[in-house]
Amino acid sequence: MIPQEIIRRKRNKQILSKEEIDSFVEGITSEDISDAQIAAMTMAMFLNGLSGKETVDLTLSMRDSGDVLKWNFDAPVVDKHSTGGVGDKVSLVLGPILAACGLYVPMISGRGLGHTGGTLDKLDSVEGYQTTPSNELFKKTVQEAGCAIIGQTQHLAPADKRIYAVRDVCATVESIPLITASILSKKLAAGLDCLVMDVKCGNGAFMENEADAANLADSIVRIANTIGTKTSALLTDMNSVLGKTVGNALEVFEAVEYLKGQDIDSRFDEVTKALCVEALLCSKVAANSKEALSKVEKVLKSGAALERFSKMVALLGGPADFVEHPKNYMSSSPVKQPVFANKEGYVSAMNTRDIGLLLVELKGSRTHPLHTIDHATGFSCFCQLGDKVDTKTPIVYVHAQNSEQAAFVARKLQEQIIIGERPAVGSAVLRRF
Repeated sequence: MIPQEIIRRKRNKQILSKEEIDSFVEGITSEDISDAQIAAMTMAMFLNGLSGKETVDLTLSMRDSGDVLKWNFDAPVVDKHSTGGVGDKVSLVLGPILAACGLYVPMISGRGLGHTGGTLDKLDSVEGYQTTPSNELFKKTVQEAGCAIIGQTQHLAPADKRIYAVRDVCATVESIPLITASILSKKLAAGLDCLVMDVKCGNGAFMENEADAANLADSIVRIANTIGTKTSALLTDMNSVLGKTVGNALEVFEAVEYLKGQDIDSRFDEVTKALCVEALLCSKVAANSKEALSKVEKVLKSGAALERFSKMVALLGGPADFVEHPKNYMSSSPVKQPVFANKEGYVSAMNTRDIGLLLVELKGSRTHPLHTIDHATGFSCFCQLGDKVDTKTPIVYVHAQNSEQAAFVARKLQEQIIIGERPAVGSAVLRRF
């Protein structure tokens, strides 16, 4: 089929057939179709939309553009995906928790871009950890540890890699059908039985508006279930930093502390357990929410989830004693500067996106996929919504490479934490789909 004719049909608001979509995606994978043609097609899709069937066909074509993993386990294969936020280290603990509950979790994760952090960048801060292992090592780790968190390899949904790279520079990122196909093509290539989505909304999420986030959650759930992968979604709040840390090594340390049952942040705990419960219900390992929560709390209390995390790290090249001595195997910043509230009161709001961008100022996140990042920088002991604060107790600490950098970011950070007369606290989990 002639690519420009397929583009013309979508430009003219016509419905594309499965054969046309398959042909176009095959051309993307073989590189017979140029970036200019991908840009033209994705813009036509962005402006004119895709029907439900077109979205299904596009998702399947992108999934099948590379390897589709197959597993022969006697328990469900599940995964979780987040649309991204600030301080979101849920994946680091969710995979081991679910593995300890008897599920298998082959988690394909991504890197941070812009104001949001990436799970792979966090794990790259662990000495020796391989985020892009061979398929053989990936499968071995899932088999033996029950979970493995890695990045998208060259052979998993390669068409999506090209399409997303073009969308990122051609102003077509915000299309819900294209986001749906992009997320699901990668996730379904991992051979999942069940998928749980964490769709974030608020001033630190890509989808700030709750209605837009709900539309995305509905689209992903509907398309994935149509394809045959049982999927549900939670809408979670991203109007504040999730947890007490922001930054790669700092977030890994918080994740290890959480698995040890130490210094637990309530909102991070709420989101993590809600997503774990959803995965156990989705995979039918638990009959109801009460039973699911009991399983989650049991593997946390017993140390079984921590053991799974430790085994995953070791199998993927990290230190065998990482969970015992995490700080020995991650870099740390030479400067740790406290930030104080400018008045007494309660933490009533945060400009979460701007807080995420301040991590970029510390070189702890990137604005371009090829940028090198500093895994040691970031923020710790972050205040939470509703906290009572005064002018003498730090509300957060800045970890930086030098005092000038720390002072600049500290001044900016103080402006992004809003102190009011009354606490503003709400649930971190908003809706279920």
